[in-house]
Amino acid sequence: MSLVLKSHCKVNLLLNILGRREDGFHELETIMQPVPLYDELQLERRGKGLELSCNDPRLPMDASNLVHRAATAFQVKAEVEGVRIHLQKNLPLAAGIGAGSSNAAFTLRGLNELFDSPLNSEDLQELAVGLGSDVPFFLQDEPALATGRGEFVQAVEPFPALSGKGMLLIHPGFGVSTPWAYQALAELPNGYGVAGRMTGMQQALNGGELTGFYNSLEVPVFQKHLVLPVLKAFLLDEGALVALMSGSGSTTFALTKDRPAAEALRARYHEQFGQAGWSATVSL
Repeated sequence: MSLVLKSHCKVNLLLNILGRREDGFHELETIMQPVPLYDELQLERRGKGLELSCNDPRLPMDASNLVHRAATAFQVKAEVEGVRIHLQKNLPLAAGIGAGSSNAAFTLRGLNELFDSPLNSEDLQELAVGLGSDVPFFLQDEPALATGRGEFVQAVEPFPALSGKGMLLIHPGFGVSTPWAYQALAELPNGYGVAGRMTGMQQALNGGELTGFYNSLEVPVFQKHLVLPVLKAFLLDEGALVALMSGSGSTTFALTKDRPAAEALRARYHEQFGQAGWSATVSL
């Protein structure tokens, strides 16, 4: 028996980091928007143990890989074995769009389907939290508010302000270390935010307003990677309604009035910055 799943990514419409917790994680409030761009997972019940392969040789296939960790955790919790997984990576690595977390969550979702649902939603949530802060978001497919270190996820209805909008995503060809970004933020005076941005932004988006977009990590990341503020300014100067770095970067996204406008902005970006890196457009 086999199964093929498409593993989507996300952007953070808001990432407000409130401070460091005693457990070493950071308290935050975030609004996450699913984006219909995908990696692909092929899962198969076969033999014993776990066999993992990937089209991207840069990714390790051992326990440092999130898919490997997710599959192993599932096998132990569900008391099953005999899994073969192939990961087709189409999305950039270390990009701030949650692709690795999505791969892990869809591994849990897919294996649970493949083995006739031995785990309930609470079991899957527990496994997801243990794998990483963004993983619980990808156990469902809607926009969501998230608090804690990101593990408390509240799915919400699609935001009226985003309906029909185009989105351009640009990854300039280099990644940003998430632990480094958080550490760099901690070293900044007044680097942490104040709670409450999430509620205000949710109300604005539900009211049709494109306001409140914010990412605490832009300050430290922009100080190190000087091309990123230049890129953001370019997108806004060229007509983007909103431009913001997602997660810890380095992907920056721009919102436009529709998909054709996003495609036109993408063409102007490549004219200005060349063909290096990765870019894509979607309709929301």
